Amino acid sequence: MPLPAPSADFTGKTVIVTGANVGIGLEAARYFVRFNASKVILGCRDTSKGDKAKKDIESQDKAGVVEVWHVNLSSFASVQEFCRRASQLDRLDIVVENAGMLATRYETFEGYERQITVNVISTYLMAVLLLPIMRRTMSMYQEKSLPGAPHIVIVGSNGHFYAKFEQRNEPSIFEALRGDSYMFRRHHTSKLLSVLVSRELADRMSSSAKPTVVLNVVDPGFCQSELLREKAFGPIINPVMAILQKVFARTAEMGARTYIMAACAGPESHGRYLEDCELSTPSPFVETEEGKKIQRKVFDELLTILEGIAPGISNNI
Repeated sequence: MPLPAPSADFTGKTVIVTGANVGIGLEAARYFVRFNASKVILGCRDTSKGDKAKKDIESQDKAGVVEVWHVNLSSFASVQEFCRRASQLDRLDIVVENAGMLATRYETFEGYERQITVNVISTYLMAVLLLPIMRRTMSMYQEKSLPGAPHIVIVGSNGHFYAKFEQRNEPSIFEALRGDSYMFRRHHTSKLLSVLVSRELADRMSSSAKPTVVLNVVDPGFCQSELLREKAFGPIINPVMAILQKVFARTAEMGARTYIMAACAGPESHGRYLEDCELSTPSPFVETEEGKKIQRKVFDELLTILEGIAPGISNNI
């Protein structure tokens, strides 16, 4: 499905895009530069690849805008250091949390199954740590009577529709997710957790007396990307997936259009799920009474984990 070409003006704004050295993240960063952002920070695990991405962008668009910063979402300390550095910026208007991973082979990062660490814990550690600098930026908007608000865009997936989420009735969901069971479904589960956490975080931000930073979840669709780089599905399915991606997937540039739309979406997008450059509806489970109950439980558990990593972080909400 073709998506409308984006049109936006990010003049004067500072933008962070994680996982921006390749694929959709790179193309999104290119759009932000093209649409006049003053500073675009590529958050990359491999800064040498980030430097290549910077040169690629500057070969087509203006120089002096892109910076490459190191961040590795498999390390909580790395995320914290990245956020400390970002907190020293004069302003921070948009954060696109594009970095993520898909795996079926069990491995742990920071004591949790790696997809849970990267796609959930580190993603929201970054989001909540960056709220103060983004709220300070919001005060600039208010002082100058400018429309809009800073945005945090969490990259999701319609894979959350297919999550079985067998761990949802466990006494501790995140403890259950430390294990290696249901690994073929773990990525879907991580993306469902992302939708649930985003909704609850948005609700709690809205109920606080602090300025609201718009937070939404966007599905870029089935795109040509690096998500399959780990060849997670084995020697038979991997080649099939590669063919399907080549034939049917959107280009990375097309997927990046959804990020730009999400970064420009109005306050009505706060806590919402977006796909195909439109507000959309998440999986039926999310909006059931059970889903809402699990949403609160998941968030409370995650906040406890985040407090263990960065004591006092809940005060940012």
